[in-house]
Amino acid sequence: MARRHQDRLAQARRDLKAAEDSLAAGNYEWSAFQAQQAAEKSLKALLRFHHLEVRGHTLIHLLGRVEELVPVPPEYWPLARELDRHYIQPRYPNSFAEGYPAQFYDEETARRCVEYGEQLCHFVESQIS
Repeated sequence: MARRHQDRLAQARRDLKAAEDSLAAGNYEWSAFQAQQAAEKSLKALLRFHHLEVRGHTLIHLLGRVEELVPVPPEYWPLARELDRHYIQPRYPNSFAEGYPAQFYDEETARRCVEYGEQLCHFVESQIS
């Protein structure tokens, strides 16, 4: 039977693929959210690999828990902080004073989020393999 961390990592990879697909389709708000989800699930996979089950969605807190187990290079913290900004805002119109999420996202933002999600996923994969 596959270990649960592998399931989380497999879903993180699918979320990253969905982020890339959304980016290509011009659904930039969803791309940013899916990139955040990929990073979250990959960090939770690494924690599960170390037999920890952690709740919550904040990447900087998950990364802090990871740092208790393995060294986290300093360049990953700004990536996590940026992706944390895209957990709620892309999904809810009331996260902005007016308008809807798609009006506040562009290709550059989405592309950056996908790149950050990829980097965090690669970091996790390097720690598990």
